[in-house]
Amino acid sequence: MNIDRVEFLAWMERIMRRFDILAGDIEVREKKRLNFEGEMLLDNHDVIQMLNITYRSLQNYRTKGKIKYFMISGKVYYTNSQVQQFVRDCYHGGKLKQM
Repeated sequence: MNIDRVEFLAWMERIMRRFDILAGDIEVREKKRLNFEGEMLLDNHDVIQMLNITYRSLQNYRTKGKIKYFMISGKVYYTNSQVQQFVRDCYHGGKLKQM
């Protein structure tokens, strides 16, 4: 099966238009992401993926006061700097401290 050049170019043009639409959608979603004082907010799912831990472990860290968080409309959020500080606090002298 051979595709002629004109048909191929038409398909490529359609594909590129679709990529442009998707890129625009991604930009809009990124702008809509929650921010707090100029810092991006992360939810439980984001932090769990970043740290490669379970939901229960994250909940234990919150309960013990190891990681700072706040709630908006009943949902838990963290700032990126809070998560980075948690990692720094856990990492001591080239070794991970036991939490």
